[in-house]
Amino acid sequence: MTQVFVNPYRGRGLPDLQPTPGGRARAVASLLAQCPRHEQTPLRDVPALAEMAGAARVTIKDERGRMGLGSFKALGAAYAIAREAAAAGGALPTALTGRTYVTASAGNHGLSVAAGARIFGAAAVIYLADTVPESFAARLRGMGAQVVRAGADYEASMVAAGHSAKAQGWTLLSDGSWPGYVDLPFRVMEGYRQIATEIVGQMTDRPTHVLLQAGVGGLAAAVAAELRLAWGDGPQMIVVEPEAAPALIDSIRAGRVVVTSGPVSAMGRLDCKTPSMLALADLARDADGFVTLTEEEAATGAEAVAAAGLPSTPSGAAGVAALLAGLDGINAESHVLCILSEGPENA
Repeated sequence: MTQVFVNPYRGRGLPDLQPTPGGRARAVASLLAQCPRHEQTPLRDVPALAEMAGAARVTIKDERGRMGLGSFKALGAAYAIAREAAAAGGALPTALTGRTYVTASAGNHGLSVAAGARIFGAAAVIYLADTVPESFAARLRGMGAQVVRAGADYEASMVAAGHSAKAQGWTLLSDGSWPGYVDLPFRVMEGYRQIATEIVGQMTDRPTHVLLQAGVGGLAAAVAAELRLAWGDGPQMIVVEPEAAPALIDSIRAGRVVVTSGPVSAMGRLDCKTPSMLALADLARDADGFVTLTEEEAATGAEAVAAAGLPSTPSGAAGVAALLAGLDGINAESHVLCILSEGPENA
């Protein structure tokens, strides 16, 4: 049985961190409409997973085809860049000519930065840690981005990207946040709220549980915040992290941002040892609990969604993995919502 660490700050948040203001759903949808291939992703009931978990229903929000990039992260950076293009004025395809966006990425965030930059005439430089598969680097180069390898982990590549932004006068576009750097990460999270607004429009009844995987925490925080606005306190919101990178759960336990350490995880897109400050603030208010996954549990989740005809990765299927690990509180009356956040690595 996977025990849930109950969030002691639920409903009020951390005393020293202010939750982000509400997102603007209409503005997000309007700007994303400027991006090629933007459309709503499907919501799927998966009876086989419900049977395996001993739940009444399991519903999957399938982000594997989002904007042709294969991940929910297509919504974040592309939206943030679209906002800047709209503010710059002029023809959108050339609105940001001369600008360079730089970031560090475990793969998918970099694809969104590269796509957004290309759409609106900017350049993109993506820093990757040595652990990021070369297949992601090749995809980034194919989208016109410059790829730089730097550091043994995501945190090291993020430091390198920040140094280059300062030295070159480039715009740092991270999906994480920290004191003094919040504006663009907030816009990235605002873009992710599109997932939740779609879910609310697609679901005819509210789930009892929502399982949200987290790296730095942007997806989990954005979706939880928007679903709370629509659904109130009813659904249990549970955040799922790798056991090797428990940045959010350790921060909640400590009541402040905590930098964690641990081995490299096969949940590569979730293997972030430092939480986003903005995401932590929102999740302290909105999440009911936190759990961590072993590598074996994550692999079981990936195998299960593949067997159900929805191939993904251990990162993409982390919510399902937590459910199948015997998540505390799930029973035959439960209707569980999970997000399949990315497609398989060889897609």
